[in-house]
Amino acid sequence: MPLQEHHSEKLIEVTRGPLTESVHAGHLAVVDTAGTLIASAGSPGYYTYARSAAKLLQAIPLVESGGAERLGLTEAETALCCASHGGEPRHTETARSLLAKAGCDESALCCGPQEPMFAPAADMLKAGGQPATALHNNCSGKHAGMLALAQIMGVSIHQYTDPGHPVQQKMLAAVADMCGVPQSGITLGIDGCGVPVFGMPISALALAYARLGSPAGLPEQRAEACRRIVDSIRHQPYYVAGTARFDTALVEATGGRIIGKFGAEGVYAASIPELGLGLALKIEDGAERAIYPAAAEALLQLGALRPEEAEKLAAFRRPPVYNRRGDTVGEIRPVFTLTRH
Repeated sequence: MPLQEHHSEKLIEVTRGPLTESVHAGHLAVVDTAGTLIASAGSPGYYTYARSAAKLLQAIPLVESGGAERLGLTEAETALCCASHGGEPRHTETARSLLAKAGCDESALCCGPQEPMFAPAADMLKAGGQPATALHNNCSGKHAGMLALAQIMGVSIHQYTDPGHPVQQKMLAAVADMCGVPQSGITLGIDGCGVPVFGMPISALALAYARLGSPAGLPEQRAEACRRIVDSIRHQPYYVAGTARFDTALVEATGGRIIGKFGAEGVYAASIPELGLGLALKIEDGAERAIYPAAAEALLQLGALRPEEAEKLAAFRRPPVYNRRGDTVGEIRPVFTLTRH
């Protein structure tokens, strides 16, 4: 594992009245499709796990193999393969449909049960006396996609989460190739849903997202897979996240000009196809509340996010801090300026 020699930069302040009560430091990298560093904050080579920001890359082998066409996957189902969804009814129904097309049912999922991330969906389950299931797991779409890939490859669906399984090896190869990192340079851990997670410099994750949105230089089969994944999210943004979620709101606010993906422990990645750029960031303390203000501010500073679009995303870019009565008592605000290279 690479040594963590780095300097972080203060990205976000949390205020209460006239005082800054908390700060969140981190790292950010913006690169083009050649891997050239365009802008940064902190250390662009900071090494960390991509977490769920890797999901769009993990979907590539299924689409690239022709699996999406052979199984007749809809754009909603393809987007769900990339999702950290809220466990809303349309999400679980789509996961069930995707599993059926893979010749499986819910019992094949190895992601474990999870209460829906969308609180009203969780409340609805509780009101009905129903337990949360693996379908409600925010990663159920990714796991269903892995089962679909196993069927397309003609390999066992059992132990598909094991790092040595052909499905996981195929995904590791795709992630490494898109990120421009040798497989030996990627550190593997185990994600919250039980599958391998990939450690890399954030600049490498940014490169993968630049290539994802502007894949003209990739082999045609890979390029077409990237286009299909991006288009699925552009056309069906609800399925990559859900109600009141930044990933969905970003696509809706920009008309699909920008797509992005949240990752646990303070990770975010975005693709800006019209500029041929990819962005990746890591909040060093892992705080989710700092992710979206940092991502939206970076996109605005890059000129990728137009002022009117930033206004639509204001609740994410500078969210208020409320007290128990619902009074606004402070805000979460970005305080960094990107360094141009």
